[in-house]
This record gives sequence, structure tokens and C-alpha cells, in this order.
Amino acid sequence: MQAWRVHTPGEPREAMRLEEVPEPVPGEGEVRLRVLAANVNFPDALLCRGRYQIRPPLPFTPGVEICGETADGRRVIANPALPHGGFAEYVTAPAAALLPAPDSLDDAEAAALHIGYQTGWFGLHRRARLRRGETLLVHAAAGGVGSAAVQLGRAAGAAVIGVVGGKAKARTAEELGCDLVIDRTAEDLVARVKEFTGGRGADVVYDPVGGDAYTASAKCVAFEGRIVVVGFASGTVPAPALNHALVKNYSVLGLHWGLYAAKEPASVAACHAELTRLAAEGSIKPLVSERVPLAGAADAVQRVADGATTGRLVVVPALDGGAR
Repeated sequence: MQAWRVHTPGEPREAMRLEEVPEPVPGEGEVRLRVLAANVNFPDALLCRGRYQIRPPLPFTPGVEICGETADGRRVIANPALPHGGFAEYVTAPAAALLPAPDSLDDAEAAALHIGYQTGWFGLHRRARLRRGETLLVHAAAGGVGSAAVQLGRAAGAAVIGVVGGKAKARTAEELGCDLVIDRTAEDLVARVKEFTGGRGADVVYDPVGGDAYTASAKCVAFEGRIVVVGFASGTVPAPALNHALVKNYSVLGLHWGLYAAKEPASVAACHAELTRLAAEGSIKPLVSERVPLAGAADAVQRVADGATTGRLVVVPALDGGAR
């Protein structure tokens, strides 16, 4: 089969090589899946660079979430077992963790439903306890992680402020239904948030960016507000001033979705059932901006790493002619 592999860490476009390799053999408790679609995530870029918290043995295939097909023809959502990641024609995955792909979503959309939406749901509901009528501020609102949070916030009845960088991404955030879109490259983020909220600030901030985004968040979070720290796509890990959190009376909440999968797998299945319901009623739908063939996977990962995309890029092996 064909699979992209990383032999030496580096930038995705240089580090990833498309090779002919043996099909992976399932281990104890695993199943083999034909890859129907593999969503590109920022952690895939970190894996290529050797900067992710998980470092699979070299060589490895990146690709942390897929929609796949079982031997008996079922469509499922899975997290492939590294080092045999999703940018390949076949993967192996833990059988106990397979989730049914919603009938309301096509393969590419289903591949993009899992990590980003699970992270958004746990971040907004389990950690921040977002309530109807509150104001939610989402950084990188036009990206894959941010667009999921925007949709989930709207489904929960919140007023959603989307923060983006540039006019093209602002249009995407508007199309997602944000109540206010702020272009951080051209506007004063803090002033716009305070103006929109009548001086109160945002009740919940969803931050997958870190760096300057976190700094601005702390300046415009509301009394008893909650900042959910999801990731550091900016490359800068902020060092929160705890005295500031004290005097302004807000909370800083960490969200590592993988811990729920490890410690409370039943909660992941319950979340998936809720996401499936929301998808069926049309409240959420992964924003797939581009479907690329397997041959284009390295370029797709690089573009996500560079922050040059909106929504999700999804690798679809059938566009190359299908798995063999």
C-alpha cells in the first residue's frame, strides 16, 4: 500500500515521504481499516516536527483521525494506532474505541467530526459550563478547531464572537454565523469585545492559539469569566499572571481531550452520540474547505502548519484511485 512516512523530523513538506510499505497488521484488540478520509490536524505538523507530546518511533505515518471502513463494510471514525497513522491507504485502530460515522455526514466531514468537535464540546460544556445567553469568544474562528467551537457555541444558545486574521477568514467566520467578527490584524480586539458586550467582556474564551491571543483574552474576559486553554498554534505558550486572574475574578481552564479518552472513555462515546444528534439536525457540520488526494497530504499538512487555511483540509485516498 501507499503511506506517507517521516524518517527524520522536520517541516511536513520536507519530512513526509510517500512510500510503498506493507499493510499494517492489527495487534491485540485492534482492527484493520481502509481509509476513506483522513482529517489534517495541527498535531500532525507537530508530530512531523518532533514537537508533539507523543513521539512515535521513526519512521512513522502521521494522521491522527480518520473515517474508515471495516472488513464488513461499516463506516467508522477512529484514531489510528501510531506509528501507522491515517495518511495511508490502510490503518489499524483499537476496536473498542471505534465510533459509528454519522449517516448525515460524508466521509470527509465524518473524518473531521471527532477530535475538534470533541475538544470543543468538552471545553465548552464540561470545563467552561457555557450557558445559554452568555457571550463566547473564539480565537482562530475560521480554522478547523475554532469553527467547531463556533458551531457548538451557537447550538448552545451563546452569542459568539469570532476572532480571525485577515479578510478572507473574516468572511468564513461570518458565514459560520458569528454574531461579531473581529479581524485582529485590523481592529482593536479588546475594545471591540467590550463595545459588543456593553463593557462586560466575554463570559467564555476558547483559545487554541496562545501567545498574544491569550494576553488579549485576559484583558477582555468578564467577571467570573472562563478562559479555556486548548492549544498553542501561535507557537508561544503564555505564562498567565495569577494575580491578574485573582483581581479580575476569572478562571483559566486547561483542556486536554485525550485524557477523557484515556480516563473516561464512556464520556467520549456519550459526547459522540450528542454530536451525531447535532449533526443530524443540522446544528453542526464540519467545515471542509478542501478535499485533497493522498499524494497531496504533505502539502496539506504544511499549509495547516503555516496557518494558511480555513476550515478543514481532508485527505481522501479515493481521489488517487482508491485503496488497493
